[in-house]
Amino acid sequence: MRLLVLEDDTTLGPWVEKGLSEAGHVVDLFVNGKDALIAATTQDYDVLVLDRMVPGLDGLSVLKALRQAKVTAPAIFLTALDEVEDRVEGLRAGGDDYLAKPFAFSELLARIEVLVRRQGTVVEQSSKISAGDITIDLHKRSCTRQGQEIDLNPKEFLLLEVFLRSHGRVQTRTMLLERVWDMNFDPTTSVVETHISRLRGKIEKPFGDKLIRSIRGTGYVFEPT
Repeated sequence: MRLLVLEDDTTLGPWVEKGLSEAGHVVDLFVNGKDALIAATTQDYDVLVLDRMVPGLDGLSVLKALRQAKVTAPAIFLTALDEVEDRVEGLRAGGDDYLAKPFAFSELLARIEVLVRRQGTVVEQSSKISAGDITIDLHKRSCTRQGQEIDLNPKEFLLLEVFLRSHGRVQTRTMLLERVWDMNFDPTTSVVETHISRLRGKIEKPFGDKLIRSIRGTGYVFEPT
């Protein structure tokens, strides 16, 4: 699953991100409410994990804005505000669950799994992302094109997932470094170019066409036919 985590604590945030990643999930960690809001309105997430007190825009306001924008991904608040009034306010804002700090990671993981089960067939459908004749399955971590299985390593798979979720929109080198490698801009690394070349060799070359177009000085755009 793809999860969004909004948590500005420099210790807790990476700890949650690491634990969820080790459990097999793709995690986007944000420390600022505005950045999380933009991400959640431009990408699809299976579950949102939101701290209430964060810079830029608090988690409660983020969720209210997302519900107004018709974003229906289930959300769990992860916060130190644990009074009854706080929990009621969070649930009325569109939250599906509320976990007070401090908490056990195993309970967080279990609550996320419960939210996913509640989604039933909707989540099952969202596990597959398609564009043109190429499809990836987020649960099975598999990729097919024209019914043919394509073997991708973890970074190639994540890179393709980013392209599929944003097809038609330009992805800059910096954006890809942040989303796939959790790196800030580094002008000396060629990791993006290397992996895109390898990905092209697997999803384009055998089929004799091009899906990923390079835009000189800007980045790349995924344009399936």
